[in-house]
Amino acid sequence: MAPTKQAFAPNPAIAEAAFKAPPPVIILEVVALFFVPLVGNVDSSKTMSTAISPAQMILFMVFRFQVNVRIFVLCVTCYVDNQCVTSIINPDSSAKTPDERLETDIAHFGISTALLTPFHADGSLNLPLLCEHANETLENGVNGVTLFGTTGEGASIGFSERAAAISALLDSGVSAQQMTLGLCASAISDVLVQVQQGVEFGICQFLLLPPFYFKGSQDTGLFEWHKELFDKADKRAKFILYHIPQVTQVPLSVELVLQLRNAFPERVMAIKDSAGNWDNTRALLESGEIPVLVGDERLLHKAAAMGGAGSICGLANLYPRRMRTLFDSHVEDVALSADVDLIVSVPVIPALKLIMMRRSGNESWGRLRAPLQALQGDDRKAIELGFASDSTA
Repeated sequence: MAPTKQAFAPNPAIAEAAFKAPPPVIILEVVALFFVPLVGNVDSSKTMSTAISPAQMILFMVFRFQVNVRIFVLCVTCYVDNQCVTSIINPDSSAKTPDERLETDIAHFGISTALLTPFHADGSLNLPLLCEHANETLENGVNGVTLFGTTGEGASIGFSERAAAISALLDSGVSAQQMTLGLCASAISDVLVQVQQGVEFGICQFLLLPPFYFKGSQDTGLFEWHKELFDKADKRAKFILYHIPQVTQVPLSVELVLQLRNAFPERVMAIKDSAGNWDNTRALLESGEIPVLVGDERLLHKAAAMGGAGSICGLANLYPRRMRTLFDSHVEDVALSADVDLIVSVPVIPALKLIMMRRSGNESWGRLRAPLQALQGDDRKAIELGFASDSTA
């Protein structure tokens, strides 16, 4: 399905081009401006219309039209992008130091709900329910929502389905600025298509999985993969690197993360560390070189106290207010940590969807796409018992 909403982002280079013209054109315009009036004064007994030949008049009109067109383009561009004149006069006026970037990139990212994806009985996306849930979590304190991530079964969502979901969420009142889109592909060309789809909807923030098919990849190869992607992607796109080796089997070392951040500071806006390894998270935070988002809710209070930028997390589907309080207060929610312990002891996505289904009474939350399967046996009993008295908070 083709996107129904597109974000218009004018390029200041268009305005810059409006000032420029090839030297021959400039010369001819000078001739048109000065020579033609002089011809009209050669014989004051003749009117201008008889003194100027038709060819001269056409030449004059053509080049003045060209000037008017360039002025019009400049005016329109300035109207839709009031920064274009500044960027023409001083292209480096928006440059930031590394410290300034760290403070402003996503200093207020906060909590983004890693949205679960509900399905109808026929396997299609339940878009009304998805939109209702996204808006509900936003109303209850989270700062944004993330679509098509690990929790949202992003690897099972087709390209046209992505467009339908994005369009529905925008129509429901979720703004493009509140959305982060998960990217899931190993082929760079496939990732680029997903990026462009998001950008055309006005979404410029992306959660980027590494090329997960290629297990055991070295840092050098991973750097080259990211470099090619960043070089080719729409310039408006910004990326959150995604370290979740227990799923991808392709870890992003601290050294690689910092290398990518330093090499592509206008592309790499943060790292999401979902490995659940505090030593790794702490090393990233202590580097002071990149904003850090934490995927493991049990570590969020410690990361927030060290300047962590926030979290993209699955528990925000269940407890949006508690997640926001945890982040803002830097104080561990012990009961919530215990819930996480239980959830990660079984397959995580089926567990979260089971809890959502039992809480809401809506079977759409309990459905998963193959190869994922609903919890059975002891795993199911453990979740049902552990969340028997669960309520939204």
